[in-house]
Amino acid sequence: MAGVKALVGLSFSGAIGLTFLMLGCALEQYGVYWPLFVLIFYFLSPIPSFIARRLGDDTDAASSACRELAYFFTTGIVVSAFGLPIILARVSVIQWGACGLVLAGNAVIFLTILGFFLVFGRGDDFSWEQW
Repeated sequence: MAGVKALVGLSFSGAIGLTFLMLGCALEQYGVYWPLFVLIFYFLSPIPSFIARRLGDDTDAASSACRELAYFFTTGIVVSAFGLPIILARVSVIQWGACGLVLAGNAVIFLTILGFFLVFGRGDDFSWEQW
């Protein structure tokens, strides 16, 4: 039952994050949809972790090269997702208010992705690998 509550909470926070992103694009004073390119980073960010879990050994070692490389790539993807709206606002493609809304949406979405891995990545009987 705790897994279902966590899933509902994660879906709610994901919806809040996407709402911030859509507000940064669709409000009348902003009206530019360039910030939607951060959706690519949302989809790319868990991929290195999925690959590291699949290729890594099942030992409970504190560190492995594959896992550390996955953390490095994930960090690069997350930093790029926060950097893109700032660059777009700096070159006046989007307004700074839209940039703020997109950055707020980024923070919520990436915390949701992190929460997903913390809740469902333990390898117990209720994990994301079943889906």
